[in-house]
Amino acid sequence: MAQKIYYYPVWIRIWHATNALMFLLLIITGLSMQYGLFKIRFDYAVSIHNVSGIVLSVCYLYYFMANFITGNLKYYRIKFKGFFKRLWVQFVYYTVGIFKNQMPPFPLTIKRKFNPLQKFTYVSVMYIIVPLIIISGYAMLFPEIIYEKVLGIPGIVLTDLVHVCTGFIGSIFMIIHIYFCTIGSKPAANFKSLVNGYHQTE
Repeated sequence: MAQKIYYYPVWIRIWHATNALMFLLLIITGLSMQYGLFKIRFDYAVSIHNVSGIVLSVCYLYYFMANFITGNLKYYRIKFKGFFKRLWVQFVYYTVGIFKNQMPPFPLTIKRKFNPLQKFTYVSVMYIIVPLIIISGYAMLFPEIIYEKVLGIPGIVLTDLVHVCTGFIGSIFMIIHIYFCTIGSKPAANFKSLVNGYHQTE
């Protein structure tokens, strides 16, 4: 039986909107600086990129602390027993089952906000990739703090490589994330959830 679950309190919606906007600006300005796309003047692109990165890092600190304070962290906890089997079941559903109109193997409930694949992806991105983007970004902003050499590799080169690679992974995640947001009871249902806070279960 379909029901509405209040999944996204105001603090999550504000964080999500701000985070998405800053990440989008970082992608656009990053591509502009790296490949000359979007035709943004280089000094403008650098300034927008730096400011967006600082705002993103503040948002991340807010998100990190709020997860502990509000108890939202419980949705990210991974039970390792049988986890990879559940991960595979969800993967098969996304690649095969969904096109056969099969029911999702792990429907969302009040206690389960993410399916196994979502949980694995969000934990990887939010607790590994994003921190690496922020740390390497600040290091590039203040290059004097970077070690001159790490394992024989110039520190600035290694830091730049980490920043570019994690930024690329984050960009791919954002594209896939937006696509998967269209998978719901209706294509716009999940986007509507991030406006009013309620998720419509099937």
